[in-house]
Amino acid sequence: MGTAFDTKIENKTTTDLAEFARARDVKYFMVTYTDLFGSQRAKLVPARAIADMQKDGAGFAGFATWMNLTPAHPDMLAVPDPSSVIQLPWKPEVAWLASDCVMEGKSVEQAPRNTLKRLIAEAAKEGLRVKTGIEPEFFLTTPDGKMIADSYDTATKPCYDQQAVMRRYDIIAEVADAMLDLGWEPYQNDHEDANGQFEMNWAYDDTLATADKYSFFKFMMKTVAEKHGLRATFMPKPFPTRTGNGCHAHISVWDLDGQVNMFADRNSSDGLSEKGMHFLGGIIKHAPALTAITNPTVNSYKRINAPRTTSGATWAPNTVTWTGNNRTHMVRVPGPGRFELRLPDGAANPYLMQAVIIAAGLSGIRAKADPGPRSDIDMYKDGHTVTHGSKLPLNLLDALRELDKDTELKGLMGEEFTSGFIKLKTQEWNSYASQLTQWELDNTLDC
Repeated sequence: MGTAFDTKIENKTTTDLAEFARARDVKYFMVTYTDLFGSQRAKLVPARAIADMQKDGAGFAGFATWMNLTPAHPDMLAVPDPSSVIQLPWKPEVAWLASDCVMEGKSVEQAPRNTLKRLIAEAAKEGLRVKTGIEPEFFLTTPDGKMIADSYDTATKPCYDQQAVMRRYDIIAEVADAMLDLGWEPYQNDHEDANGQFEMNWAYDDTLATADKYSFFKFMMKTVAEKHGLRATFMPKPFPTRTGNGCHAHISVWDLDGQVNMFADRNSSDGLSEKGMHFLGGIIKHAPALTAITNPTVNSYKRINAPRTTSGATWAPNTVTWTGNNRTHMVRVPGPGRFELRLPDGAANPYLMQAVIIAAGLSGIRAKADPGPRSDIDMYKDGHTVTHGSKLPLNLLDALRELDKDTELKGLMGEEFTSGFIKLKTQEWNSYASQLTQWELDNTLDC
């Protein structure tokens, strides 16, 4: 199942959760973990019982969630990480905890948070500390998800519409205020390119912290939207003619003290050091395979392979290319010391997205990978002229096949994880492919 796990040892030297509860009047803890499909699973634990849970973990039947386990497996224990604790801003008597999954004293290596922690340790062996900032996009819709919530939000180009963002001030401000109180350093919120779509940004951080924050952010945004009678969806492409939900990642690599940006080189024409270019080379090299993880649903491929939207652009890539400050490519380098991966979408697992970025980047650094030529064309207008960049997968099945044949990336992500992920996601594809759709009836009933 995995190697010996030291979470319990770490917990003894960090926050005492029982004392945390007494000091903050917390009555319950949500002990959570994230499964392979990105679903958050939780048990509500009374504060009086949290000391035992901090030591031993909360028990789950892993097969009952999206994990590659059977009903015969023993209990999977979610051992909370005290450093992740967040008191719910909207219900302070409850605190949220991210957890690491353990079975019979060993880490469950397919568990997404464990996978990310292992890749962080791999990078640390080479003196590397990866930091990321993300840009999560989401729609606010009616409770059934069929329509956007704001009937006045009808502009052809609604991006940054101040009237539209102020009509949703109640929700956006409540979440932004919570992030301010939590010390996340949020710095901007806006109406995005699609009607009914928004984006909220906070400061970049170490990859594990970013993943924990994103996991909590999705929970918080959905909860606050429900409180206001609406629904928040991060689905990649919920509306066919509107821009989809991306989750762009800004990536930089630092020394282990977090003081020196190892990507930065102001003397470089592209603003990236040699190490930064090799990391980028790994992303480019493994892009077709990592797409299965950054774009993990059937619906994801209706975003990255979408036709022109009503606003005039999809803002999503479909080809493996990189550029300078140009948003029409898969990767852009907006300034010295970092680059933006525009491939991930709102369905990406918060932990696996970070893990696969590190894995691909490590591969590139170790192999001194060349990212290939920079391209500065408008990909939406002239993308057909590109001859050096491969097309991204057209669907989830193609992406899973790319991942399955990329033995190097699979090795870095871990055999237990990749075999389980590919197995369960292939089952999901087969379930989708077995459905009879209205399109088929409309177009082939009389064939």
